[in-house]
Amino acid sequence: MIYSVEKEYQGMLDAYEKAGGDSNSLKTEGMAKLIVHENKVLSADEVPGVRLKFKPKENGIIAELRVEEGVKVKNPIHLCFGILPSEGLQDITFRVDVLSGAEVKVVAHCIFPNAVHVIHKMDAVINIGENAIFSYNETHYHGDSGGIEVIPKAKVILAEKAFYKNTFSLVQGCVGKLDFDYDIYSGANSVAEMVAKIYGKQDDYIKINEKVNLNGENARSLIKTRIVLRDRARAEVIGETQGNAPYARGHVDCTELVNGTEAVAKAIPVVSVTNDKAKITHEAAIGSIDRRQVETLMARGLDENEAVDVIVKGLLR
Repeated sequence: MIYSVEKEYQGMLDAYEKAGGDSNSLKTEGMAKLIVHENKVLSADEVPGVRLKFKPKENGIIAELRVEEGVKVKNPIHLCFGILPSEGLQDITFRVDVLSGAEVKVVAHCIFPNAVHVIHKMDAVINIGENAIFSYNETHYHGDSGGIEVIPKAKVILAEKAFYKNTFSLVQGCVGKLDFDYDIYSGANSVAEMVAKIYGKQDDYIKINEKVNLNGENARSLIKTRIVLRDRARAEVIGETQGNAPYARGHVDCTELVNGTEAVAKAIPVVSVTNDKAKITHEAAIGSIDRRQVETLMARGLDENEAVDVIVKGLLR
């Protein structure tokens, strides 16, 4: 199917709503935003202190986000990447620079509502300056066929006293195949938080590899993962933290719930300490959804899948 630019723009807005976003935020004046369909930029806006640069490349774009020193961005920056047709490849190269003392929140949606044979790749380098705050909230919607491969990779560098939080959510529709790989390098007195919430169904395959290198004195980190699997879905979660400096503190927290006999969950927490004053802890739990909760909801008129969905969405909210 061939989409006109107008149809692409409206289609992205409609899919954005399905993914849980408010499409008005993509149309509001005075807010920084970037909407990309395949390798075409449909809309882009800057605000004072925020620079958005982009150029197309084959099957994707090269984008740069820069928040100037000391700028505190009042409203979230909205990013939207997607492919509307059932087949396609989107390859995004993304560089983020949040300079010293700046504060910014990004709300990103990646939407592929009709995916049957789709690949979405994101290769990012994120630099967060001294005393800067950067929050990145990313929500995915892949439709119901499971015909998508998503490959987000990032290198994140935190300067002294920087704060970074990344929240990744994929709880609607099918996941398809997800290969999530983030590597974080933390400076002195910095804080890094990685949160992932994913609901796998059918033949979904989920692989998450998150590594935090606490290289600065008194650096802090948290890796928190919540995954629910049903049908024949599989997941492998590797959360690694290295304490390489005095008084560095890190924690890895992974919980996976399995509903059914064919789903497979694996959790591999990796902790290491190279400085005798650092401390890294971990906890991993794999269990099943409470059948009594499911039966209670079924007694109120829901079928089993609907009941499980209600419980899962409450857990992942």
